[in-house]
Amino acid sequence: MAYIGNIPAEAYISISSQTFTTINGTGYTLSSSVTTSEDIALFLNNVRQKPSTYTASGTVLTMGTATTTADELYCVYLGKALQTANPPSSSVNTAQLVDGAVTGAKVNSTFDISAKTTTLPASVSGLGTGITNAQLAGSIDNAKLSNSSITINGSTVALGGSVTGIGTEPYPTVTGVTPSTITNDATAVTVAGTGFVSIPRIEAIASTGAIIVADSVTYTSATAVDATFTLPIDGTYYIRAENNDGLAARSSSAILTVSDAPVWTTGSGSLGTIAGNFSGAVATVAATGDTVVYSETTSVLTNASQANCSLNSSTGAITTTDFGGSATSATTYSFTLRATDAQGQTADRAFSLTSSYSIQGGGQGN
Repeated sequence: MAYIGNIPAEAYISISSQTFTTINGTGYTLSSSVTTSEDIALFLNNVRQKPSTYTASGTVLTMGTATTTADELYCVYLGKALQTANPPSSSVNTAQLVDGAVTGAKVNSTFDISAKTTTLPASVSGLGTGITNAQLAGSIDNAKLSNSSITINGSTVALGGSVTGIGTEPYPTVTGVTPSTITNDATAVTVAGTGFVSIPRIEAIASTGAIIVADSVTYTSATAVDATFTLPIDGTYYIRAENNDGLAARSSSAILTVSDAPVWTTGSGSLGTIAGNFSGAVATVAATGDTVVYSETTSVLTNASQANCSLNSSTGAITTTDFGGSATSATTYSFTLRATDAQGQTADRAFSLTSSYSIQGGGQGN
């Protein structure tokens, strides 16, 4: 059948009406928007009014004659009834829906399908046939897997994690070496750590990567071994310990320093004879090494009651303001000086100074 205008709904027509609660005057607000006064049937005191006695446009209703509080006023929306078909709840099934008619915008952004069975299609546009590992890469967190870890030797390791020390025996550790500074000559050191098994292989590893195996190794305990090294090149070295089962460890830093000890260039023995009560420069001693510092290991040279001299720790210069102090007769002062380098290595040397006095008791230098 042909229709002029909107096609009337054939089912589920629901007549909509509105009762006005505040009755007084000519102006009212409609709860639904209309086009003309013909779209509603208006009843005043249960008497239908002619559309010509009022106007209706949008949501504005205007009466031709003012009403009073004693009146009753309501309307029925005719246009709405003819154009709106709202099916009752649970009355629509898939047969009423056109394939593809429901768009993504009409689907709730969050909905629970935990109680449903979802079957993926054999082929998905953009993914090809099925879903491959490449499409899933990095998209599933370990925590979402029922088995997100594995157990290695009784230890739980998360997938994607790491584990060290796999084996039945514990890995050794290297924590220190004593002394920490040695010369190029064959020198014994004690390597400290844990997990040493008799007799481990001990190596010194230079910053260049060169590996020097210890001349000899003596096992003391699981926490200490003695090793003798001859390291011809100055520098710093890592220490590595390897047990017979192949488990090994290296110190976390270069803990062994190889450096030449200070070498005295001033010969030992007498530094000369100085007049008693002399004031000024007495002698200068010297040694080679890294930032050498000079000191006295005895208490003679710098003792005010004996030689009464001062020693410059940086230059090795020996000076006095009153050589021999209160002494009045010739005296030989024997003392030992020490040269210490920046690595703490030392070299000692014995020296002596002799005072002289003239027959009249005056001091002079010889």
